[in-house]
Amino acid sequence: MFPHRENPSKEQIRENLFKAIEAATSAKEAGHHPFGSILIGPDNKTVLLEQGNINTLNHAEATLCRTAFEMYPQDYLWKCTLYTNFEPCCMCAGSIYWSNIGRVVYGLSEDELLNLTGDNSENMTLSLPCRNVFNSGQKDVQVIGPFAVTENDDELKNSILKDHIEFWK
Repeated sequence: MFPHRENPSKEQIRENLFKAIEAATSAKEAGHHPFGSILIGPDNKTVLLEQGNINTLNHAEATLCRTAFEMYPQDYLWKCTLYTNFEPCCMCAGSIYWSNIGRVVYGLSEDELLNLTGDNSENMTLSLPCRNVFNSGQKDVQVIGPFAVTENDDELKNSILKDHIEFWK
């Protein structure tokens, strides 16, 4: 599917998801919603950018994508991977698509987030999986997730949930 780069190993995915969780924790500590994302270079190791959530409109992923788009050529971004603690919403998936980031890895699904937030007016979750957004386009954005569930990784899942359980109560 991606002959121009190597897929990350399970260990790299796990390590990078924990880095995205750190960005989410920093956002929570700054008084923002606990979402975080990082952009990893084509070597599957180098952290190029990290971003926590800013507010209801400036999500971690969308903000990171706008910054990355200004800093790096689109052909380079296609070889990069965006990691995020929760599945990108449709707005963030659109930003990923338009910034030309070629791969997304997320820890837990949008449905899992809805279970935590319910009808909280600060997180009006849409039932629109990121794969549906990407599949509506003309590029083959690779999606890996929900990694914590598919790998049955309770430590990772609990680490993702910790900030959210504290925040949304």
